[in-house]
Amino acid sequence: MNTAVSGPADYAAAVSRYFPRESFDRARSIISRWPGYQPSPLRSLDGLASALGIEKLYYKDESERFGLGSFKPLGGAYAVTRLLQKIILQRHHFNADPGDLLQGKYADYVGHLTVTAATDGNHGRSVAWGAQRCGCHCVIYIHQHVSKQREQAILDLGASVTRVAGNYDDSVRQAYQRAEAPDWYIIQDTTDGTAAEITLDVMHGYTLMADEAIEQLTDRPLPTHQFLQAGVGGMAAAVLARFWFETGQQRPVTVLAEPTHAACCFLSLSAGRPEIAEGDHPTIMAGLACGEISSLAWEVLKTGAQAALTLADDSVRDCMQLLADRRFGDPAIVAGESAVAGLVGLIAVMKDQDARNKLGLDRHSRVIVYGTEGATDPQMYRRIVGRSAQEVLHAG
Repeated sequence: MNTAVSGPADYAAAVSRYFPRESFDRARSIISRWPGYQPSPLRSLDGLASALGIEKLYYKDESERFGLGSFKPLGGAYAVTRLLQKIILQRHHFNADPGDLLQGKYADYVGHLTVTAATDGNHGRSVAWGAQRCGCHCVIYIHQHVSKQREQAILDLGASVTRVAGNYDDSVRQAYQRAEAPDWYIIQDTTDGTAAEITLDVMHGYTLMADEAIEQLTDRPLPTHQFLQAGVGGMAAAVLARFWFETGQQRPVTVLAEPTHAACCFLSLSAGRPEIAEGDHPTIMAGLACGEISSLAWEVLKTGAQAALTLADDSVRDCMQLLADRRFGDPAIVAGESAVAGLVGLIAVMKDQDARNKLGLDRHSRVIVYGTEGATDPQMYRRIVGRSAQEVLHAG
């Protein structure tokens, strides 16, 4: 439990500084004009909710977002377009339409620019997709543990890929160093305070996922709880901020979920200050294998998140299979390794009476989780579930 969490107050000044209302509106206005945009589904898992002993369970399914299999285009690609808009305005003195920008209509103005990022897979794929659509160059840094399939997915989008020794945080440092060159720009979902404006753009894009969920729940009571997977903390901070702004004193209890060996947010909340999870962060939850919390995410999570927990890989495998097998009569869902962390956390808490009591979870609780990726590593998904994503959906 986070002893520094703020009480039942309205949107805190410390949070509104990073997530003002106009940031939510801007993200929706720009991304909703992209070709192929549509809100991701919000699925009701009534069978699993009943089995867990809660009133409602909502699953925001990001497995088909813009054909990239994860929520990440809302962040990386959004930040690419925001950056290029600013550069065009500064250098050519006109406002580039965001829809036209993503269709490559300003390629003559941005073709000499290079965007770069470090990734465990999905963020780099998003940045590469945005760069390819806009017509600029892209170089993505990956660490030694990123799978060949995730690397190939980035290459298929026209980016160059550089693999570096070490872990995710080492690849982030390499990307930041390379972006010091002229006409190179870092599009990173974490920051130590450097290039903070772009990292904020990434996080502002993520808020659209929560914005959609709030709209989809218009005729239903809002969630009392949300379980959020936290790598560097950017997505969790963005979703927390959006719900906090919308609901004020009635904001949902927020619980962070992380791999046992990559629990930088858990360690930071426990210590009351940013802490580093040391080591190579071995886990199948590739998108959450991060050792250092984003300084911007920390500003929101340090008083906004009520609790954090850590997860073993075996529980993740079982949850992926549970969703694919329709174990409780709900529709089949394709969820990748990182997608289920929040749901795994909920399932674990509901088996622990003391944890339930501390978080106020009971038969009247309404919980939302975010399925942040589908089968973004198809080989890994098949190994865990025993079937391909297509086979799961066809059978379900």
